[in-house]
Amino acid sequence: MSILYHAYCRAYQKALKIGVNFLDWSEPELIKGPGSVKLLPAAIKAKGVTTVLVVTDKGLMNLHLLDGLFEALKAEGINYTVYDGVQPNPTINNIEQALNMYKAANCNGIVAFGGGSPMDCAKACGARVARPNKTVPQMRGQLKVLKKIPPLFAVPTTAGTGSETTIAAVVSNPETHEKNAINDPRLRPIVAVLDPELTVGLPKHITSTTGMDALTHAVEAYIGHSNTRNTRAAAEKATNLIFENLLEAYENGKNLEARGNMLIASYYAGIAFTRAYVGYVHSIAHNLGGMYGTPHGLANAVILPHMLEFYGKSAEKSLAKLADAAELNTNHLDRHQKALLFKAKVRELNRKMNIPEKFDFIKDEDVPLIAKRALKEGNPLYPVPKIMNLKECMEFIRSELM
Repeated sequence: MSILYHAYCRAYQKALKIGVNFLDWSEPELIKGPGSVKLLPAAIKAKGVTTVLVVTDKGLMNLHLLDGLFEALKAEGINYTVYDGVQPNPTINNIEQALNMYKAANCNGIVAFGGGSPMDCAKACGARVARPNKTVPQMRGQLKVLKKIPPLFAVPTTAGTGSETTIAAVVSNPETHEKNAINDPRLRPIVAVLDPELTVGLPKHITSTTGMDALTHAVEAYIGHSNTRNTRAAAEKATNLIFENLLEAYENGKNLEARGNMLIASYYAGIAFTRAYVGYVHSIAHNLGGMYGTPHGLANAVILPHMLEFYGKSAEKSLAKLADAAELNTNHLDRHQKALLFKAKVRELNRKMNIPEKFDFIKDEDVPLIAKRALKEGNPLYPVPKIMNLKECMEFIRSELM
């Protein structure tokens, strides 16, 4: 990589870090605790919203997880219509279908209910309401929405994406097998509900991969170059909660305390990365999702330990601090040893939750395109500890992930 390009990336990141200080970083109003989803309609009504589009998926509808919300909406006199066609890795077509339903029902608010996919769909639908003359691909990138979207209320049913407090929405384009990431503070929900009862029935593999997704958010935000005091504190808190609660939530899914703590961890990790950004784990994961439909949490979980090795000494100081934050057994260890311990514990978490070390579906002929698109997303935006070039990215995918 040329010295000039490296300098350009760092200059871009520094300018962005300064520029974002002028944006609105107001966090959502939080409603949390067992059964708290039933308190959401009162908050919706208090915001002056009378008719909402509920964005979810058919799996959650079939499980009747939304029944309590629907009853409470009726009790508050709030009209609702349901779009349940969201696919894993929501598509542009999903967004347009939701938008049409929003308009047809004369809605003036949106409820996102589910994992990252319904959240992304709801956010992008809100962006299309605010920007009717802009397509999803045209809003790809930074600050392309800018106008106020309808009031957005988020109810996560997984503890991983942190989307209930982030400014990002990721939408797949089936025609190009790309993911369009829309980043704008206008996409941030105004109310978030953290109800552990909604996560009790999660399958083990969803608990594990979404939990590692949250850890990836916290770690990538923490080791990057765009941290603030608040994002560092949020990442440390998230990391601590994940190491203390993820395995318990995985092994004993009915433990409401562990489930609740994981929701809080995911929320704090979301706070960390929505301002401090992520890194190459995400940019490669996004493109595996776009190319092969790989679940995002699984992709992050597999890639994270390999990428931490790639970063090497550039991330050592931060990883040592995270080892302390996670309250690992760091007594009498130096910085290098603490960083090694942290990386070992990440691999141990994956192993204990049956997450594979590599992927068996990546085609060698796809590697150049995956790497090119990953770096298009990552450079110059992501303030990673070590900047990767195309050759390194292709070699990393082939040697570490295949």
